[in-house]
Amino acid sequence: MSILVVTGTDTGVGKTIVTAAVASLARERGVPVAVVKPAQTGVGETEPGDLDDVIRLSGVTSTFEFARFPDPLSPAAAARTAGLPPVSLTQAAARIEELAESHRLVVVEGAGGLLVRFDEEGATLADLARELSAPVLLVTRAALGTLNHTALTLEAMAHRGLEPAGVVIGSWPAAPDLAERCNVADLEMLAARPLAGVLPEGAGALGREDFARTAHAGLSPVLGGGFDPSAFRRALRLLP
Repeated sequence: MSILVVTGTDTGVGKTIVTAAVASLARERGVPVAVVKPAQTGVGETEPGDLDDVIRLSGVTSTFEFARFPDPLSPAAAARTAGLPPVSLTQAAARIEELAESHRLVVVEGAGGLLVRFDEEGATLADLARELSAPVLLVTRAALGTLNHTALTLEAMAHRGLEPAGVVIGSWPAAPDLAERCNVADLEMLAARPLAGVLPEGAGALGREDFARTAHAGLSPVLGGGFDPSAFRRALRLLP
């Protein structure tokens, strides 16, 4: 069994698309996979959430949302404003470990960034990952400003003893500018390893078959894909 936690440097960086891509590749390999969203915020009770996108894109239907809050806030603040109990990460960890007994892979998508609060005591996704002894896949932006956000998140992971599963650019533009092209090498330097993947912008609008091909091309072999970071850098003329 294996558990992978997916977090981002910020909200809106492509965590759900990367989560769907990891799940899609596992499904294509015949790996029993479950996807967990401990807390979904910013959607109403009957509105589609992130897991609906995961199902649509990957075809994985073993999905679990532990709590939902209507306001687009951190899970702790959203629970407070809704007058609802916050997510218990202790209980979430127990449920995820139970799922891991019947699934070879459980992908856990966080809300916001690594240190966003889930309750009033300050529990975060980092605490959940540590409780699960799970590696953390970091999704980041390509654009100017990403380096500081990525460095801070990686530093927070190291400070807490979390194992990094790699860095993925969640939405690579069709026409990258100079900063975005140069950020590739700097992101790899920050991570002290090649990129674990690069998914193109607009991937979330693809049909399932096209998305599966995009996931394979955009994620590294350690995540089940065929992404070659050296070839990607050469295409950007960052290597001879």
